[in-house]
Amino acid sequence: MINFSVGPVHLTKEVMEAYGDIPYFRTNEFSDIMLENEKLVKELTNASGDDRVIFLTGSGTAGMESSVINTLTSEDKILIINGGSFGTRFAEICSLKKLNYEEVIIGFEEILTLEKLEKYSNRNFTVLVVNLDETSIGKLYDIELISKFCRENNLFLIVDAISAFLADEIDVIKHGIDVLIIGSQKALACPPGVAIIVLSKRAIDRIKNINHDILYFDFKKALKDGERGQTPFTPAVGILLQLNARLKQISSTGGVEAERKKIEKLANDFREKVKELPLTIPKYKLSNTVTPLLTNNCSAKDIFNILKDEYKIWVCPNGGELGEKLFRVGHIGNLSIEKNNELIRALYELKERNILK
Repeated sequence: MINFSVGPVHLTKEVMEAYGDIPYFRTNEFSDIMLENEKLVKELTNASGDDRVIFLTGSGTAGMESSVINTLTSEDKILIINGGSFGTRFAEICSLKKLNYEEVIIGFEEILTLEKLEKYSNRNFTVLVVNLDETSIGKLYDIELISKFCRENNLFLIVDAISAFLADEIDVIKHGIDVLIIGSQKALACPPGVAIIVLSKRAIDRIKNINHDILYFDFKKALKDGERGQTPFTPAVGILLQLNARLKQISSTGGVEAERKKIEKLANDFREKVKELPLTIPKYKLSNTVTPLLTNNCSAKDIFNILKDEYKIWVCPNGGELGEKLFRVGHIGNLSIEKNNELIRALYELKERNILK
């Protein structure tokens, strides 16, 4: 099976072998690994010395919800960039927590522009929340634009980079990011189960001054235990060992820039080769992570199922109103130009069979 989904993705041999037997974790040895994980994540995100990293056992959504719970209050006025399923998820979280928020709705063909953001200037907003890559449609927002807007309006910036990290440019210091959320199963190419949250000094100060009735998601406890390389509760030990192997692998092979260029090369290669097929790539700015493909006269779900069942190739289907119209091809994980070619050959066969038309 070739996996072109956007998570979980193909793992490298080194990452798979790092799992091994699961050791007891309340030890100095495991603490040293966790402290190294924090150091490496800070290096790869260009976080400052005062910034901290939390490793939370849970999905990316756990990282999203826990970040909102621990850093925001009813006194905040929150601006959410909502251009798809994951922007909607942030809105759902804020609604459930009864927080004060407004949404900047970005239509499928629309782009987030300065004009759209300027409507919210000088309106007492305190926080901006964005999924940098709206993974449901592969749309990448302009982090430079967002960063500049937040600095000018003194906004606390929460960035979900779960699918954008390592594939697109992200720099905690340069972009003034207060909370950066990452998932283990995307370009980090580890199994799902760990949400990684990078916290600025400003975020840490907020956490210390907010009192919530939280147990499992309590960042205060996580920060305190993290000082000695531990977690308040049993972590996903095996995945954290794999994460350690993967972080060291990235650092030893050119770092973030080399990883980003590799993913960008795979994305550009696929996008060039798919041009002659009866598929349409949307014209908005795309993340290197994934290519969204609009079908013209056939069902996207049928294409997904035929590729899976007959060709042993996984792509990403879509839900909702785009379910029959759009599927996505990921470029993260242990992929290659050769695997791109296999998918392209399969798509051309579907065209010859008059399935893709």
